[in-house]
Amino acid sequence: MRIEQINAEALEKVNYDRYLLAEAVARRVQELIAGDKPMVELPKEGMQYTEIAILEIAKGAIKVRETK
Repeated sequence: MRIEQINAEALEKVNYDRYLLAEAVARRVQELIAGDKPMVELPKEGMQYTEIAILEIAKGAIKVRETK
């Protein structure tokens, strides 16, 4: 799957709120850096943390909620 398709799916999961998606990706990247394992099967080796986080959101492994 191409990154453009993954990004589109991830945006759909957050009702097209780019700010909310960016916040969720940033939080998940920090977790991955801290040692968390990816929650989805990775389609290729050497994926960047941001790609992994977006893929997890797109596949529904991570539910994103708006916080207030």
